[in-house]
Amino acid sequence: MKKTIFILLIAVFTSVSINAQKINWVDFEQALALQKKNPKKIMMDVYTNWCGPCKMLDKNTFQNKEVVDYINEHYYAVKFNGEGDDVVDYKTNSFTNPNYNPANANRRNSAHELTRYLQVSAYPTIVFFDDKGDVIAPIRGYQKPSQLELYLKMFKQDHHKNIKTQEEFNAYYKAFVSNFKD
Repeated sequence: MKKTIFILLIAVFTSVSINAQKINWVDFEQALALQKKNPKKIMMDVYTNWCGPCKMLDKNTFQNKEVVDYINEHYYAVKFNGEGDDVVDYKTNSFTNPNYNPANANRRNSAHELTRYLQVSAYPTIVFFDDKGDVIAPIRGYQKPSQLELYLKMFKQDHHKNIKTQEEFNAYYKAFVSNFKD
Protein backbone atom coordinates (compact mmCIF):
# COMPACT_ATOMS: atom_id res chain seq x y z
CA MET A 1 0.00 0.00 0.00
CA LYS A 2 2.79 2.44 0.92
CA LYS A 3 4.55 1.63 -2.33
CA THR A 4 1.38 2.41 -4.33
CA ILE A 5 0.92 5.75 -2.56
CA PHE A 6 4.58 6.59 -3.12
CA ILE A 7 4.30 5.80 -6.85
CA LEU A 8 1.12 7.89 -7.10
CA LEU A 9 2.83 10.84 -5.38
CA ILE A 10 5.78 10.63 -7.76
CA ALA A 11 3.37 10.53 -10.73
CA VAL A 12 1.47 13.58 -9.44
CA PHE A 13 4.62 15.64 -8.80
CA THR A 14 6.12 14.63 -12.14
CA SER A 15 2.90 15.58 -13.89
CA VAL A 16 2.79 18.95 -12.12
CA SER A 17 6.37 19.79 -13.09
CA ILE A 18 5.88 18.63 -16.69
CA ASN A 19 2.65 20.60 -17.03
CA ALA A 20 4.02 23.72 -15.33
CA GLN A 21 3.87 26.82 -17.46
CA LYS A 22 7.23 28.16 -18.51
CA ILE A 23 8.33 31.47 -19.91
CA ASN A 24 9.95 31.15 -23.32
CA TRP A 25 13.32 32.65 -22.39
CA VAL A 26 15.72 33.63 -25.17
CA ASP A 27 19.03 35.48 -25.07
CA PHE A 28 19.10 39.21 -25.78
CA GLU A 29 20.52 38.96 -29.29
CA GLN A 30 17.86 36.37 -30.21
CA ALA A 31 15.12 38.68 -28.89
CA LEU A 32 16.45 41.58 -30.97
CA ALA A 33 16.55 39.34 -34.08
CA LEU A 34 13.01 38.07 -33.40
CA GLN A 35 11.80 41.67 -33.13
CA LYS A 36 12.82 42.28 -36.75
CA LYS A 37 10.53 39.45 -37.94
CA ASN A 38 7.68 39.97 -35.48
CA PRO A 39 7.82 43.23 -33.49
CA LYS A 40 7.16 42.78 -29.77
CA LYS A 41 8.52 44.46 -26.72
CA ILE A 42 11.28 42.81 -24.69
CA MET A 43 11.24 42.12 -20.96
CA MET A 44 14.75 41.44 -19.59
CA ASP A 45 15.22 39.92 -16.15
CA VAL A 46 18.62 41.12 -14.94
CA TYR A 47 19.63 38.78 -12.12
CA THR A 48 22.69 37.33 -10.42
CA ASN A 49 23.40 33.81 -9.18
CA TRP A 50 23.74 34.95 -5.54
CA CYS A 51 20.60 37.12 -5.39
CA GLY A 52 17.85 35.83 -3.06
CA PRO A 53 15.08 38.13 -4.38
CA CYS A 54 16.03 37.02 -7.92
CA LYS A 55 15.36 33.42 -6.93
CA MET A 56 12.03 34.47 -5.38
CA LEU A 57 11.10 36.24 -8.63
CA ASP A 58 11.84 33.02 -10.55
CA LYS A 59 9.92 30.83 -8.11
CA ASN A 60 6.90 33.00 -7.31
CA THR A 61 6.35 35.41 -10.17
CA PHE A 62 7.84 33.74 -13.25
CA GLN A 63 6.01 30.49 -12.42
CA ASN A 64 2.61 32.22 -12.14
CA LYS A 65 0.38 31.00 -14.99
CA GLU A 66 -1.10 34.44 -15.71
CA VAL A 67 2.34 36.05 -15.81
CA VAL A 68 3.74 33.26 -18.00
CA ASP A 69 0.84 33.41 -20.46
CA TYR A 70 0.94 37.21 -20.73
CA ILE A 71 4.70 37.40 -21.21
CA ASN A 72 4.78 34.58 -23.76
CA GLU A 73 2.02 36.22 -25.78
CA HIS A 74 3.15 39.85 -25.69
CA TYR A 75 6.91 39.94 -25.02
CA TYR A 76 10.21 38.37 -25.85
CA ALA A 77 11.60 37.35 -22.47
CA VAL A 78 15.32 37.56 -21.74
CA LYS A 79 17.27 36.36 -18.71
CA PHE A 80 20.55 38.19 -18.32
CA ASN A 81 23.14 37.53 -15.62
CA GLY A 82 24.12 41.06 -14.58
CA GLU A 83 27.51 39.79 -13.38
CA GLY A 84 28.07 37.09 -16.00
CA ASP A 85 30.71 36.81 -18.70
CA ASP A 86 28.56 36.75 -21.87
CA VAL A 87 29.52 38.91 -24.83
CA VAL A 88 26.46 40.88 -25.96
CA ASP A 89 26.14 42.99 -29.10
CA TYR A 90 23.61 45.82 -28.72
CA LYS A 91 23.22 49.15 -30.51
CA THR A 92 26.49 48.82 -32.47
CA ASN A 93 28.42 48.11 -29.24
CA SER A 94 29.90 44.90 -27.93
CA PHE A 95 29.47 44.56 -24.16
CA THR A 96 31.60 42.24 -22.02
CA ASN A 97 32.62 41.83 -18.40
CA PRO A 98 36.40 42.36 -18.50
CA ASN A 99 36.73 42.04 -14.70
CA TYR A 100 34.71 38.82 -14.46
CA ASN A 101 36.25 36.30 -12.05
CA PRO A 102 35.17 32.68 -12.69
CA ALA A 103 35.99 31.82 -9.06
CA ASN A 104 33.17 34.19 -8.03
CA ALA A 105 30.56 32.75 -10.42
CA ASN A 106 28.12 32.12 -7.54
CA ARG A 107 29.15 35.10 -5.41
CA ARG A 108 29.35 38.81 -5.99
CA ASN A 109 31.30 39.49 -9.15
CA SER A 110 32.06 42.43 -11.37
CA ALA A 111 29.04 44.09 -13.02
CA HIS A 112 28.73 43.41 -16.74
CA GLU A 113 29.19 46.42 -19.06
CA LEU A 114 25.62 45.96 -20.37
CA THR A 115 24.34 46.05 -16.79
CA ARG A 116 26.00 49.43 -16.30
CA TYR A 117 24.83 50.68 -19.72
CA LEU A 118 21.23 49.83 -18.79
CA GLN A 119 21.70 51.67 -15.46
CA VAL A 120 20.94 48.60 -13.39
CA SER A 121 22.04 49.26 -9.84
CA ALA A 122 20.15 46.54 -7.95
CA TYR A 123 19.11 42.94 -8.47
CA PRO A 124 16.68 41.88 -9.64
CA THR A 125 15.86 44.58 -12.16
CA ILE A 126 13.44 44.04 -15.01
CA VAL A 127 14.33 46.18 -18.01
CA PHE A 128 11.62 46.81 -20.58
CA PHE A 129 12.47 47.58 -24.21
CA ASP A 130 10.13 48.85 -26.92
CA ASP A 131 9.51 46.95 -30.15
CA LYS A 132 12.54 48.61 -31.74
CA GLY A 133 14.93 47.50 -28.98
CA ASP A 134 15.18 50.85 -27.21
CA VAL A 135 15.01 50.98 -23.41
CA ILE A 136 11.66 52.01 -21.95
CA ALA A 137 12.49 51.68 -18.26
CA PRO A 138 14.25 49.56 -15.64
CA ILE A 139 12.01 48.38 -12.80
CA ARG A 140 14.06 47.57 -9.71
CA GLY A 141 13.33 44.97 -7.08
CA TYR A 142 11.23 41.90 -6.53
CA GLN A 143 7.77 42.10 -8.12
CA LYS A 144 4.81 39.97 -7.12
CA PRO A 145 2.63 38.88 -10.08
CA SER A 146 0.08 41.65 -9.45
CA GLN A 147 2.85 44.26 -9.24
CA LEU A 148 4.55 43.07 -12.42
CA GLU A 149 1.17 43.01 -14.19
CA LEU A 150 0.93 46.80 -13.93
CA TYR A 151 4.22 47.28 -15.81
CA LEU A 152 3.61 44.47 -18.31
CA LYS A 153 0.29 45.99 -19.34
CA MET A 154 1.34 49.64 -19.09
CA PHE A 155 4.32 49.13 -21.40
CA LYS A 156 2.52 46.71 -23.74
CA GLN A 157 -0.31 49.21 -24.25
CA ASP A 158 2.09 52.20 -24.41
CA HIS A 159 0.27 53.95 -21.55
CA HIS A 160 3.66 55.05 -20.22
CA LYS A 161 3.90 57.49 -23.14
CA ASN A 162 1.04 59.53 -21.65
CA ILE A 163 2.50 59.61 -18.13
CA LYS A 164 4.74 62.63 -17.73
CA THR A 165 4.87 63.21 -13.97
CA GLN A 166 5.01 61.24 -10.73
CA GLU A 167 1.48 62.45 -9.96
CA GLU A 168 0.22 61.02 -13.26
CA PHE A 169 1.93 57.70 -12.51
CA ASN A 170 0.44 57.64 -9.01
CA ALA A 171 -3.04 58.22 -10.49
CA TYR A 172 -2.46 55.43 -13.04
CA TYR A 173 -1.23 53.12 -10.27
CA LYS A 174 -4.27 53.83 -8.07
CA ALA A 175 -6.70 53.31 -10.97
CA PHE A 176 -5.06 50.07 -12.16
CA VAL A 177 -7.05 46.93 -11.40
CA SER A 178 -4.95 43.79 -11.23
CA ASN A 179 -6.27 40.53 -12.66
CA PHE A 180 -3.24 38.41 -11.76
CA LYS A 181 -3.35 36.42 -8.53
CA ASP A 182 -0.26 36.54 -6.29
